[in-house]
Amino acid sequence: MSSGIRFAKGHGTENDFVVLPDADGALDLTPARVAALCDRRRGLGADGVLRVVRWAAAGPGAPAPQPGVEWFMDYRNGDGSIAEMCGNGVRVFARHLALDGLLPDGPAAELAIGTRGGVRTVRFAGGDGAAGEVSVGMGVARVGPESTATVHGHAFTGVAVDVGNPHLACVTTDDIAGLDLDVPPGHDPSLFPHGVNVEFVTPVSGPADAAEVTMRVHERGVGETRSCGTGTVAAVVAALRRAGHDSGDVRVGTPGGRLRVTVGTDGTTVLHGPAVVLARGELDRAWWDGLDAANG
Repeated sequence: MSSGIRFAKGHGTENDFVVLPDADGALDLTPARVAALCDRRRGLGADGVLRVVRWAAAGPGAPAPQPGVEWFMDYRNGDGSIAEMCGNGVRVFARHLALDGLLPDGPAAELAIGTRGGVRTVRFAGGDGAAGEVSVGMGVARVGPESTATVHGHAFTGVAVDVGNPHLACVTTDDIAGLDLDVPPGHDPSLFPHGVNVEFVTPVSGPADAAEVTMRVHERGVGETRSCGTGTVAAVVAALRRAGHDSGDVRVGTPGGRLRVTVGTDGTTVLHGPAVVLARGELDRAWWDGLDAANG
């Protein structure tokens, strides 16, 4: 019988993740192990880790389980830090559950998943979850005060947006393709004491019900990523607000592909897009244990 540790690899518009099935919460998922897994030279390489655990077994630090919600997405950034939510991650998480036959009621068009940012409801366009677009209800995006992000001394005005995790979405007419996002943009630590994800997004083009924007993002604890689900929602909310709209349906171009965000008249948001599980395998147990010994 194999003693290896099961994993899967997946992505949503090239925002990629290592998925660790751990239904009973048996894995000791230390920051060092997460960072090693996500390292693109000494590990599998990813923007973050998704631990697939039953909510009742999620352990200390997880919010109290809610009735009727079996699975909890324990999300970790690439540097090993814990994060509240990940919009692309929760869609990949749901795809994994469907492909592994772990949907609580069998093939279904809708699934509730627990996260540190609250319960998120996922819908599968294909019906059984094996293929097609995956949409996730992201709740109401709460707009906060204006602030600034700085990139190599240049200041960009943005607005704070809470999507279960903190964002500063900067709508700009500058050429975002030329921005150097290798280092974290400067931000106001009094407004974002735990760090912030920073989006740079073009103004809305087209009518609010069929608009388009382009976005780049620097994620805290990760760096620039090819896409960011919660960041996409924050960017769309900010861009619609800048254009004088309270709601709309906006297509978002990211370096990793295209997503779509629907903002309702009641402020609720839905993220739509692809989610792919592309590989499965086993981590070597000696390698895993050696990481703990090296950092113990």
